[in-house]
Amino acid sequence: MSLSLLMIMDPIESINIKKDTSFGFLMEAQRRGWDIYYCLPKDLSLDENQVVAHCAALEVFNEVGAHFRLKSKRYMKASDFSTIFMRKDPPFDMNYIYSTYLLELALESGTLVVNNPRSLRDCNEKLFTAWFPQFTPKTLVSANKSQIKNFVKHQKDVILKPLDGMGGASIFRVKATDPNISVIIETLTQHGNQLAMAQTFIPEIKQGDKRILIVNGEVIPYTLARIPSSGETRGNLAAGGTGVPMPITESEKNIAEQIAPELMKRGLYFVGLDMIGNYVTEINVTSPTCMRELENEYGINIAAKLFDGIENNIS
Repeated sequence: MSLSLLMIMDPIESINIKKDTSFGFLMEAQRRGWDIYYCLPKDLSLDENQVVAHCAALEVFNEVGAHFRLKSKRYMKASDFSTIFMRKDPPFDMNYIYSTYLLELALESGTLVVNNPRSLRDCNEKLFTAWFPQFTPKTLVSANKSQIKNFVKHQKDVILKPLDGMGGASIFRVKATDPNISVIIETLTQHGNQLAMAQTFIPEIKQGDKRILIVNGEVIPYTLARIPSSGETRGNLAAGGTGVPMPITESEKNIAEQIAPELMKRGLYFVGLDMIGNYVTEINVTSPTCMRELENEYGINIAAKLFDGIENNIS
């Protein structure tokens, strides 16, 4: 019996296949002879205690502008699939959480879900760094304006950011003398009603915000350094940063290897660790990217490492 994959992701017609990690996974599954299927999160349902996906069989092609072909959609039980990938980009809203509940039921019925849906809920990509304080910059998470202003006063140069953002959205660099500090805090915390994160500014951002991939607990020996554009403090590619592939440093590798066992314990098989200098700033678990850039630069197959592990798990 052939193996099968259901890919839950954003609309496939809008992706950039040269950079999209989910597309790379689909290509690898197809190369291995897997049957591949596709749906959006809204296509999941619970019907008489069965998790069901309204999905379509899929073919993918490494051709810009003609990269996929879908067959007619039909209803399939989650238990029909060997594995399900949840690769929906943030925002991490209530609909996302509802999807993880359904996927947790699918997991309990015997279908491997990557990444583990409970861990997708538990491991907020910014807050999860608190489980590894020895590797993080000084950090405050609060909705209290006075508390945040006091943190900025003592740390002098600080990054403020929401806990649910992606792609560098709504990230601010502030100093105690910034005339806009109050309105920035009010905006991020929705006037004291929503938690936000403050971290000491790390000057090494000039050398890049490094994306380190950890696959089945193995640290990939190359990173993508996302270099901020002139006048920017954000390296995110979506914010205009430039991706520069480079070998991982010994220090980065050592830190990533200390974090990797906890990721595996939580069923986090594909993770993007973000580091600036020797500090971990985020642990991306929902839909980490940068795999395709590293594969193309170094002629390696990172997706194969993930599928090797999956096939061992479900054999």
